Amino acid sequence: MKVLITGGAGFIGSHLAERLLDEGHEVAVIDNFETGRRENLPEHKNFTLFEGDIADRAELDEAFGFGPEAVAHAAASYKDPEAWMADASTNSLGGANVAEASREAGVGRILYFQTALCYGTQPLEQPITLNHPIRPDSSYAISKTTAEQYIELSGIPWVSLRLANIYGPRNVSGPPPTFFSRLTEGKPVFVMDTRRDFIFVDDLIDVAMPALMGTGEGAYHASTGSDYSIKEMFEAVTKAMEVEMEEEVEVRPRPEDDAASILLDPSRTKDDFGWEATVPLEDGIQQAIDWYKENGVGETYTHLKHDEVKVKS
Repeated sequence: MKVLITGGAGFIGSHLAERLLDEGHEVAVIDNFETGRRENLPEHKNFTLFEGDIADRAELDEAFGFGPEAVAHAAASYKDPEAWMADASTNSLGGANVAEASREAGVGRILYFQTALCYGTQPLEQPITLNHPIRPDSSYAISKTTAEQYIELSGIPWVSLRLANIYGPRNVSGPPPTFFSRLTEGKPVFVMDTRRDFIFVDDLIDVAMPALMGTGEGAYHASTGSDYSIKEMFEAVTKAMEVEMEEEVEVRPRPEDDAASILLDPSRTKDDFGWEATVPLEDGIQQAIDWYKENGVGETYTHLKHDEVKVKS
């Protein structure tokens, strides 16, 4: 199959590109390198790169000249929570462009990577089921949800994977790379008093592949169905780094724009795909830390309003 991946130089997109190439598919990527990294991209005879912005229809159309049979839409603006216009441009307009271009090109299937924050930061149930109302309350979540709705509107067979917190090699967003950077540089470290459902990137790709190839229809949760405190995640990072803390890490109250817990019910995904996450947290974190040690982290990002976790290394 010929697959176009938007945002394919990013964390999730690059892992999906590698898996597709490993299994004999032809892959094209379009990325503007706002947060994606060239070093994430594979060298392969069946790989084509288009440097461009999905909000620019002409640049997107050039990538669609590849002739994709399926599209994986992983591109997203997320690095500045106050950049509403950037979010609207990439996530909303870009999502509409991808849906419309896919329809015009006769694409047979769209896979979308959606945020669990489509349910808002104050979910009405735990775990969150697919029946939970959609009520995004941040620029990032609003604009990402708009794209999901445009994809559904296109009439093309589609799957939207609403994601738990994905982690692993190449991830530059969220707690693991931030903790690694601070511990490596001897900076003060703290954790938020929150819980998250963490899923290793390989487990995500295991469900993304059949979703691209024709399994499922509509929205699904990509999640483990269990949550961990951020303190537990921190402890997994220190263990993988073989760092011994002289005292307990500081636990800070969560900011107003952060969810106390995001725990997703993956039962429909298990039923329709015969899939479940299998990589234990400690094993996945060890792989991530090993990658950070070899490649570094660089700049990390967060879609949250508090900027205390933004670091550079």
